[in-house]
Amino acid sequence: MPISWDDFEKIDIRTGTIVEVNDFPKARKPAYKLSIDFGSELGVKRSSAQITTHYSKEELLNRQVVAVVNFPPKQIADFISECLVLGVYDENKDVILLQPQRSVLNGMKIG
Repeated sequence: MPISWDDFEKIDIRTGTIVEVNDFPKARKPAYKLSIDFGSELGVKRSSAQITTHYSKEELLNRQVVAVVNFPPKQIADFISECLVLGVYDENKDVILLQPQRSVLNGMKIG
């Protein structure tokens, strides 16, 4: 189903750096709790991400990611997720994170 350019412009996709990673044992599927720095305009937002298959907590810390930052907050177990980290599903339906090819400032808008 095609969308209009106006529809696409409503999605606020930004770059951010993961500054904290914690286990999320209460999630139904294995996941991490992430804190992501989106720069001075947006600050730090939290996200739940089912990315435990391909990434250790240590690999994620200080990694830049791409996320949708204007979804309403969503409660997942006892955690409020404030953004959606973007990725591509591999052949096993595990997520491979999208990230900038080069380091960029946190909060840069994808368009």
